[in-house]
Amino acid sequence: MATISEAEFARLCSGIFEDRASIWNHNPIGTQEETLLWMLLGCLIAYLSLSEIETPCFTGTPDAKTYREAIKFVLNGRTETPFDIDGHLDRLMTV
Repeated sequence: MATISEAEFARLCSGIFEDRASIWNHNPIGTQEETLLWMLLGCLIAYLSLSEIETPCFTGTPDAKTYREAIKFVLNGRTETPFDIDGHLDRLMTV
């Protein structure tokens, strides 16, 4: 199973934050927060090479809380060492 370090997770969050205007402009799927979390989830799925079975599925229309929980689900057991995921997600949302 692939893992991710806190530094690499922070780098992904930082890169998404830096590109947020372009991400919002080209992916108007919901609120700005939902769009950034959706992008991060997609990056994590690719980075960790998750199979279709390991990828979260949503019923109904996902919101920011749903995406945050999905990100935590994906990271559960896949971090090199435990770290404060919420802290990084909160910094990502400082728009």
